[in-house]
Amino acid sequence: MACSLGRNSSPLLTAIGVAVALIAIVGTQFLGWEWGDGRLVPTVIGVVAVAIAVVAVLARRE
Repeated sequence: MACSLGRNSSPLLTAIGVAVALIAIVGTQFLGWEWGDGRLVPTVIGVVAVAIAVVAVLARRE
């Protein structure tokens, strides 16, 4: 599976991405999570996902 950086994606990063997407879908559809509604859990999940993405991109640039 090729990513936008022209390299093969890591199975671990793919699994993390799928897990985050599933959490987001379940959270918004069944738990009523929305951005900016003042709840801590969705914000923490989002921040962790962004941090993992940034680390992954920076690691691929090396």
